[in-house]
Amino acid sequence: MRIVRGLAVLVILLFAAASANAAGFRLPEAGAKAMGMAMAFTAQADDPSAIYFNPAGLVQLEGMNVMVGGTYVRENGAEFSGATPLTLGATRSETQKDLNFILPNAYWTRKASPRFAYGIGVYTPFGLGQEYKDRDAGIFRNQVNRVDIKTVVVNPTVAWKIEDVLSVGAGIDFMWGQARLNQTIPAPVPPNFPSAGYVDLKGDGIGWGYNFGVLLTPSKAVRIGFNYRSPFTLKIRDADVDFTSGPAVPPGALTLATEASTDVNMPATAALGVAYTAGRLTLEADADWTFWSKFRKLTIDFKSTPAPTIPTSVTRPENWRDVVAYRFGAEYRVTDPLALRIGFAYDPTPVPAETLSPLLPDANRLFYSVGAGYKMGRWTFDVSYMYLNKRNRTVDNINDADPSVNNMNGTWKGDAHLAALDIGYRF
Repeated sequence: MRIVRGLAVLVILLFAAASANAAGFRLPEAGAKAMGMAMAFTAQADDPSAIYFNPAGLVQLEGMNVMVGGTYVRENGAEFSGATPLTLGATRSETQKDLNFILPNAYWTRKASPRFAYGIGVYTPFGLGQEYKDRDAGIFRNQVNRVDIKTVVVNPTVAWKIEDVLSVGAGIDFMWGQARLNQTIPAPVPPNFPSAGYVDLKGDGIGWGYNFGVLLTPSKAVRIGFNYRSPFTLKIRDADVDFTSGPAVPPGALTLATEASTDVNMPATAALGVAYTAGRLTLEADADWTFWSKFRKLTIDFKSTPAPTIPTSVTRPENWRDVVAYRFGAEYRVTDPLALRIGFAYDPTPVPAETLSPLLPDANRLFYSVGAGYKMGRWTFDVSYMYLNKRNRTVDNINDADPSVNNMNGTWKGDAHLAALDIGYRF
């Protein structure tokens, strides 16, 4: 039981880290047309995904519209080369599993009068998935074997056209989120550190927020858009925390259970975009802020303590920073039904080196996208492809006094592929 007592606090701290990464992994891919232009869409906002990108744009849509679809994400396993506390200073390699995700979206809008429109959207604004290959031999197994973070937002929205040049929109956001983490408790017996046990953490919660947007059309050629989304506090209550024995201890020696609660502060976002149309060509540039500095620490409370050394409350520092992403997109309407799109975005990481962990080995990201749209009567079809290149990131943050926070010296690299499809119909 000394093994259990010596590592239980570390395990609990890692639950906080997993929940934190739910707050820190933003997914702005809420529409296929926008993704074809690298999400530079705040000023255009001229399809039902305006509910996400800029609700003021709803007044541009005629009649009643339905759009459903999603984004397929192929996350190639990130590769690490370096040292962790479990390698005893030696350089080793670790590769995550390749993972596949679907990010669904659905929108319904209706223009009730020439100056008033409303609708509702469902999308996935935050999420995270990582999985390492070997729960008994991986060099990060004391921190994470697998993590899954899921969120869904339901967003009813209204929009008004105040003047011919000015429209505004606003909405209420209801969020549901779920977090799950699996990891290993290695016995402190070098050099192999055999598995003393495993931990499974699972919980869900809800949160509320709001959003608003503004759309200016000073001329037929120029549109200026602004969108703001409030921060969320995702309240996770009565999350299950279960510990089970591994091969390094007698069967049944490690069977503990408790419940935990935490409040996860998810950041506010804001975007400012300018679009210019000349004939068949539309160009847009956006600046997109994410206010990660709200996420400075995370505190977790336990309903009961299954072992004397597990505290009733722990706090993990994060100290993330605000960042601005820059997005650029273009659309060329080849014919009235057919449009081609292209985009590029630069998105810097908010995660400082001192708190970077294998739960989210984040880095500055470059996005390259292409897309196409086609109209067929009342139907619209939009497809897009995006390549995400995570820049190589070298980190040196091992701290034996607190390995749950500072935990590796080495270099990460990784990438991902995304493909989106939306199908719309106007009644």
